[in-house]
Amino acid sequence: MNPSYSIASETLTLLEWARIGQHLATFTATKLGLVAARQLLIPAKIEQSQELLNQTKEIDILEQQLGASLSFEGICDIHQPLQRATVQGILNGRELYDVATTLAGMRRMRRSIDSSEDIPTLQELVINVRTYPELEQEIYHCIDDHGDVTDRASEKLRLLRIELKSTRDRIQKLLQNILQRHSNAIHQPVITQRGDRFVIQVKVTHKETIPGVVHDVSASGSTLYVEPHAIVSLGNQLRQFQRQEQREVEIICRALSAKVAEVGEDLEMLLAVATAIDLATARFRYSNWLGANPPRLITDRQQITLRQLRHPLLVWQQQHEQGGNVVPTELVIQPHTQVVTITGPNTGGKTVTLKTLAIAALMAKVGLYVAAKEPVEIPWFDQVLADIGDEQSLQQSLSTFSSHIRRIGHILAEISPNSLVLLDEVGAGTDPAEGSALARALLQYLADRAYLTIATTHYGELKALKYEDERFENASVEFDDVSLSPTYRLLWGIPGRSNALSIARRLGLNEEVIVAAENQVGLAGSEVNEIIAGLEAQRRLQEEKAQAAAELLQQAEAFYLEVSQKAAELQAREQQLKIAQDQSIQAEIDAAKAEIAKTIRQLQQGTPTGQDAQQATAELNRIIQERATPPPPPPIGYQPKVGERIRVPRLGQTAEVLTAADDRGNLQVRLGLMSVSVALTDVESLTGEKPKIPPKPAKTFQPPATPKKETILIRTSNNTVDVRGQRVDTAVIAVDRAMNAAYASGILWVIHGKGTGKLREGIHDFLSTHAQVTKVELASNPDGGAGVSIVYLK
Repeated sequence: MNPSYSIASETLTLLEWARIGQHLATFTATKLGLVAARQLLIPAKIEQSQELLNQTKEIDILEQQLGASLSFEGICDIHQPLQRATVQGILNGRELYDVATTLAGMRRMRRSIDSSEDIPTLQELVINVRTYPELEQEIYHCIDDHGDVTDRASEKLRLLRIELKSTRDRIQKLLQNILQRHSNAIHQPVITQRGDRFVIQVKVTHKETIPGVVHDVSASGSTLYVEPHAIVSLGNQLRQFQRQEQREVEIICRALSAKVAEVGEDLEMLLAVATAIDLATARFRYSNWLGANPPRLITDRQQITLRQLRHPLLVWQQQHEQGGNVVPTELVIQPHTQVVTITGPNTGGKTVTLKTLAIAALMAKVGLYVAAKEPVEIPWFDQVLADIGDEQSLQQSLSTFSSHIRRIGHILAEISPNSLVLLDEVGAGTDPAEGSALARALLQYLADRAYLTIATTHYGELKALKYEDERFENASVEFDDVSLSPTYRLLWGIPGRSNALSIARRLGLNEEVIVAAENQVGLAGSEVNEIIAGLEAQRRLQEEKAQAAAELLQQAEAFYLEVSQKAAELQAREQQLKIAQDQSIQAEIDAAKAEIAKTIRQLQQGTPTGQDAQQATAELNRIIQERATPPPPPPIGYQPKVGERIRVPRLGQTAEVLTAADDRGNLQVRLGLMSVSVALTDVESLTGEKPKIPPKPAKTFQPPATPKKETILIRTSNNTVDVRGQRVDTAVIAVDRAMNAAYASGILWVIHGKGTGKLREGIHDFLSTHAQVTKVELASNPDGGAGVSIVYLK
């Protein structure tokens, strides 16, 4: 074998890996990133791949925080100028200006990264980047944005350019005078240059009129480009000033180039970091364009999950080259599976499946997302080795079979326990019996030495390996018997069946020939194909049911989200109403307090009378009656309704509500064909909500009227008034005043005497209509009998 040959490199060629790099390059922002994307390096360690994936993820986080795309403005490819500067070369003004813009652009980028959160990998990447703002400012001071050295770069340069301008103006002025004086000898009245000398266009017929140095002749020979003798000496001075200017410019550029060379290593690292960030940004944008998802790299034997996997080159072809729709494939490989044999008709998508898996593995290694549905779980393969295609090698005089064997030999020489091996039409191109035996032995050999082997084949004998060794699995590409075309869908666990005879019959081949072929195949082969066809039909039926269930689940999830959203809105509305109600109640309380305070102030002003107290009490009662707010009714929780579907957790079944809950908390439900009674405590809604048991109605209880505080019949000078011998009107006034003084004790003793009884009757008539009096009675005999009345006050 050729020692310089690498099957890994040839595999990349077979997979068209370079095209992935070209597509990635279209998403780069700098020339540095473009070159790196086209020469995309594949990491040799899983830690490197994980770091690249982290960078890709963090670009998404960073741009979300920035609210815009990460800017690479000003960053240039200055590799070659740096290399020239390190060997004491002189950079021109344009190159120096590119160095300054690169430093400025990288500093802005580092500031954006440092000020963001949750991007530790990117922050670690830029932590040691130095952008040398002093060097940047010095270059900007000396070089303008056109790459020219400015007058302010040095005093000497400024003075030289003043002299240059002055000499040039003098030359222009002299030539203008000559053009005006000898206009008849001039072909065109313009001043031009030949080389670094100023000349005018003189007619050949008048060359003697304007003597000078002829620097050029027109193509027709009728015009001479003459430098008049009057400006020759000035032209020489101008040339000397120009040379001095060039030397001074060279001195300035050399000094700046030396300063660039001093920090050359740091600038090289800066470029490497800028390239890495540009590549990370391009990886994220390319992955986002593909609709890809970040992979989880598997380090041990776990399930490989690649659902709805698409080939990125086919996606690109569909979007940019008017290609057909991309049919995704399903790759879910169990941990114990180490060899998968894919069978089926030609052009059915077997080879595309191999390439799609290989490309997905390589994309994950370089930090790209995988064009598959989440979750994406794929092993980190240290090598991806493939034998795909049946091209012959004319230069090496190799047949198709020999070409396959040559590549397989290299694969076996380089294989490792973490390798992914892809074999297209394994064992093909030779005698079927020998090819089948060789393929069987080869797959068994790879099962012991590779992480995963995927092989396509037409050999039916290889289908039996699954039933001999649990490490083997069968898959096939689906074929539509009606349209006689492949569907490009991959069916797992079902080996492919032969379709040659059925296709031949549908295409109208002579029936006698087909029958003879079927007899040669034998009954067993026919039965196997029928069994496989039945399995495929059952699989399609299960997939249809699974799809219907998935759609139903999706609808249920959407309904649940809608209900949850409405419930949240109702809860928020209820909270708002509660807050508004609380505020309203508080406002009512504050208003009531203000009115009560006003009434109290009115009582405190002057000397309050019994009638004032009576009015104040009536006012307080009015305020309490007007301001009192009845407590809100208790909220009613979830209650099952008739016709509603509920769950009975104790029985593990759902049921239909037939009747509402009775007073004892029981309700009738239908379980299947039976109608049973269950307690509210044993059911719940389909969303898991428990019903609230309604409280038993409390017995109506009217609290007795609050008894008036028992009045102690103690007579004092403060609660006794003696009106004996007074007229009725005078006695009434005295009693009214005495009630105000006795208000606190709740009782008033009125001594009116017995006499004729007129005074007693007049006082009783007055008290019977008084609002502050609750009862009037005569005292007991020991306390005065009919001559004393006891007045009970409110």
